[in-house]
Amino acid sequence: MIKGLLLLGLTMTTLNNVGYSQDYKQIHQDLVVVDGHNDVIYESIFPGKNIGQRIGTGATDLPRLREGGVDVQVFAVWSDDAKWKSGAFKHANDQIDALEKMIAANTDKISLAKSSRDIDSILKTGKIVALIGVEGGNMIEGSVDHLMRLYERGAQYLTLTWNYNLSWASCAAMESGRMNPKDKGLTAKGRAIIRKMNELGMMVDLSHGGEQTFYDVLAITTKPILVSHSNAYELCPHFRNLKDAQLEALKKNGGVVGVNFYSGFLDPAYETRLKDLYVGKFGDKGDTKLSTWSMYEKLPKELQRQADAPLSKLLDHIDYLVKKVGIDHVAVGSDFDGIESSPQGLEDVSKFPLLTKALLERGYTNTDVAKIMGQNFLRILKENEE
Repeated sequence: MIKGLLLLGLTMTTLNNVGYSQDYKQIHQDLVVVDGHNDVIYESIFPGKNIGQRIGTGATDLPRLREGGVDVQVFAVWSDDAKWKSGAFKHANDQIDALEKMIAANTDKISLAKSSRDIDSILKTGKIVALIGVEGGNMIEGSVDHLMRLYERGAQYLTLTWNYNLSWASCAAMESGRMNPKDKGLTAKGRAIIRKMNELGMMVDLSHGGEQTFYDVLAITTKPILVSHSNAYELCPHFRNLKDAQLEALKKNGGVVGVNFYSGFLDPAYETRLKDLYVGKFGDKGDTKLSTWSMYEKLPKELQRQADAPLSKLLDHIDYLVKKVGIDHVAVGSDFDGIESSPQGLEDVSKFPLLTKALLERGYTNTDVAKIMGQNFLRILKENEE
């Protein structure tokens, strides 16, 4: 079975020998496809929607994951810091409980993995592999014991911050404003948390992390870092994207960056285009002070598609990241169900084969595509375990 062989780290001769003329759908099916970040727990599972069957909302359910050939899906556990100033650890566990309940109701389709070995075993059964990523260090509430508990429950990475600073780490959203330099980066407690993560084999995820936090982590980590869902700042100057110096540092560390599908992190013209479409549709009745999410949701589907970034923008970011860090350090972290807009043609998880097709058309080899679509993420996971 090709997927099992790839995951065991054997040669990719089979994929290399597949001619480009072969149907891209078959090429995609033969890959181990890993999406390193998806917010479907908060969007659908936790509110009680049954994603074991096709649902009419959101970007993710098990039938669409199967259609998209997604073999390994990281389910993000997330909470808004502003809402969960207390009780965030319990909220994280409640979300994991909801994920486990969904898996228990669909044991013929999906299983939870807590290690690379588990992933190997589950892939051989043909089931979808579920992994857990905790998005936001607020959910450990400053406690190493809470960190260890979430790891024991299956969390493969901790995204250190979301869009608010913590007492022990600063985030990109806040660092991009006016912060006193002495308040940026990791504190002594933050450094202790990183060391514990290295000890556990839990990946440090620096998406959302501030620049000083990024470099403070690289100064002490003994393991390769993950940036699960971010893009290239040079192509889209948003504080959530990585600058060239950060990419160079990531390359030296041996880490991996997962390209994010959000139109606003791909295309600097997205927000202006969205506002123009919104005003064109609603005129004086439209409130342009609404969030991009709210404006987008109010538009009819045909205008939403016009607002979405062209697929070429996503490919441009992949090209740029590969150029800067190398083919072995780029992965996929879609951020589906945590974003209102994704590239044209990639509206939900069922569309992943079209990304494989587009990469092949851009000139990437089958081996290159296999790395981007899954192998690089699995490599860094294994290296952190070691």
